[in-house]
Amino acid sequence: MKLVTVAEMREAEARAGVPVSQLMENAGLAVAQEVWLLLGEVADRRVLVLVGPGNNGGDGLVAARHLHDWGAKVEVYLLRPRPDEDPVFAEVKRRQIPVWLAEEDAREFFRRLDEALSRAEVVIDAILGTGRARPLEGEMAEVLGRLAAARSRAYGPRLIALDLPTGVDADTGAADPHAVAADVTVALQWSKVGLHQLPGSALVGRLEVVDIGIPRELEASFSTELMDRRWARGLLPPRPPGAHKGTFGRALVVAASPRYIGAARLAALGALRVGAGLAVLACPRSLQPLLGAGVNEPTFLPLPDHDGQLSAEAVAPVLQAVDEGVEALLVGPGLGRGGYVQGMVGELLPALRGRSLRAVVVDADALNNLAGLREWPERLPPNAILTPHPGEMSRLSGLATEEVQSDRVRVAREHARRWGAVVVLKGAHTVVAAPDGRVRISPFVNPGLASGGTGDVLAGAIVGLAAQGLGPFDAASLGVYLHGLAGEQVRRELGDAGMLAGDLLPELPRAIKSLRE
Repeated sequence: MKLVTVAEMREAEARAGVPVSQLMENAGLAVAQEVWLLLGEVADRRVLVLVGPGNNGGDGLVAARHLHDWGAKVEVYLLRPRPDEDPVFAEVKRRQIPVWLAEEDAREFFRRLDEALSRAEVVIDAILGTGRARPLEGEMAEVLGRLAAARSRAYGPRLIALDLPTGVDADTGAADPHAVAADVTVALQWSKVGLHQLPGSALVGRLEVVDIGIPRELEASFSTELMDRRWARGLLPPRPPGAHKGTFGRALVVAASPRYIGAARLAALGALRVGAGLAVLACPRSLQPLLGAGVNEPTFLPLPDHDGQLSAEAVAPVLQAVDEGVEALLVGPGLGRGGYVQGMVGELLPALRGRSLRAVVVDADALNNLAGLREWPERLPPNAILTPHPGEMSRLSGLATEEVQSDRVRVAREHARRWGAVVVLKGAHTVVAAPDGRVRISPFVNPGLASGGTGDVLAGAIVGLAAQGLGPFDAASLGVYLHGLAGEQVRRELGDAGMLAGDLLPELPRAIKSLRE
């Protein structure tokens, strides 16, 4: 599903060839219809419309008019005065719909607002839309505080947000402390990027996207989309009946150190569980017996090591294995940090340029070691996929973790372009950004995945999909989606506490099966 930024939405409206008044009419009607669907019947039902100063408020006034005409008992509460010549406001006045003004009501300590909230079955939040660029304060903050209090009471009103909940940043998902969570958010024409990033996504409730008459072909230029089931189904690698293990590719996983044995196992099995034909675990020679005793399915490439740490001496046998036939490579899970490992990572990555790999996934300690090298982006092969969590992204980019998290989509997009690599910025609503500016956002938010090893499974899933023929951006995106879907399946069974990384492994093929059905 395509998502829009504020700038893209404004450009689409300008290019639509549809008068603003008609767009407003279409938006207000769509919101009124959503109220009807929510209530089941609107005759004699009480609706309060909170109206802001801009076009979002105008959409709310149109919705108020339609609901009144359908028999609802509507009240309008203006956060700012609207001019008498405003045509949508004039229609409300002509119908003698009760209208209250916040600046007048403030003199009576918002008595009118409290009474209207106590009567309302549904409140429409039409205060601020995508144009919000300031903190909520004064009367606006007071109104939202009283709305939140009314919503917290037993049998409080249901809340429909028009385009987005007031106080949510349409681009970043940042939320003002006064923002109130909606039951339903009615997104106009396209959902906004910020509705799919925390904390904004937690305030959306059920999302409904409605058509307001802007030509759909304009979305072809949008560069951000939300991953969904239909999209994921279309990306699944084919499984021809006459296939053999070579059909589905060979993934090479360079991993492990004495402290992190499990990461290597999880990554290799992640690659196999998404359908790779073969997974080769390239690990320190001294650790191979221990790893081999705990996992049967991967094959092994024992590498020279120093007390269990890989060094630059391991690069030559890895390159030989790549040249003998490997479709995709993952480096990083459980490698550990230090001079030996950093030297190996710094030498291996540039040596992979020009080789016939579909993707090179750089994960975990490979990222941490890479970040310590001068001009490290120049070492990346052109088909690299970087999979940082926010802390690793901070080390790679030089930004504070708080800055990374404050605008995840922008940060991932800008650095994917700068580094010439696919960036998978992990976390709630994982962001996958391509060097050409495209971004895909995961729909999943699952605290159960916040445990050690789940990232190793994800890295393995990505390299396993790349081994089957997907390009770097598609492999990273589908890996993120399947990993998130598997996590949801585990959460349904176990809840969101106590989930182990290994619990995801058998759920990955089940997730694929569910998409194919």
